[in-house]
Amino acid sequence: MKSKSSVNRPPTPDVLEDTPEREPTLQELINIKLIETGEKERLMELLRERLVDCGWKDEMKSLCRAFVKKKGRNNVTVDELIHVITPKGRASVPDSVKAELLQKIRTFLVSAAL
Repeated sequence: MKSKSSVNRPPTPDVLEDTPEREPTLQELINIKLIETGEKERLMELLRERLVDCGWKDEMKSLCRAFVKKKGRNNVTVDELIHVITPKGRASVPDSVKAELLQKIRTFLVSAAL
């Protein structure tokens, strides 16, 4: 009995090779520039400071504890907690904090000429 040799086939083309290179969106360009310059990390640190200063972090911690207490410690997953708390957290960020960050981003965009 003759042993079978393997079939010689051309390599499977990579799907990504066939797609044309797309231009990054403005949002992606801004994000890249923020990361490259280190401004994104500075903005994140400023946001952390402001959220702690205004009591937002403590408020979120309290909401999380209340939710866990209500559901029972062993009956709550991290994903469930995130799903419940995230909308409340986003909605409760003070307008003054949002405005300050937005102004910092605008200033950065002007200085970066984007």
